[in-house]
Amino acid sequence: MATSRSAPKTVTGRILARVIDYCDRHYADADAATYVAEPFSSGDPGLERFDTDFIGGIDYDTLIDLILAANYLEVQRLLDLACKTVADQMRGKTVEEMRAHFKIANDYTPEEEAEVRSENPWAFE
Repeated sequence: MATSRSAPKTVTGRILARVIDYCDRHYADADAATYVAEPFSSGDPGLERFDTDFIGGIDYDTLIDLILAANYLEVQRLLDLACKTVADQMRGKTVEEMRAHFKIANDYTPEEEAEVRSENPWAFE
């Protein structure tokens, strides 16, 4: 039995245009799917430069919208690229810096936060 899915409310025409641009560049040739040997490297310097330019410098909200759209539309390479970008943005940041960067409210009480910090000190190094 097939199930129906509706598009996330955040897939706007602007985001869909970016997804189509990505797909046009990556999947325009019939053999384009065969270049996928490594998840984040096409082996094609032109495509790698395109990916860097495509994802570089976009704002946080656009990046999240691209993740949602790529996931819904099952564009795995774009989803991987966008998620890797988020992971790269997290690298080297403290918990507080990540909260600020990703607009995450701290909803722990001081006691709860102290407990989490004592149980998981590695996460706060």
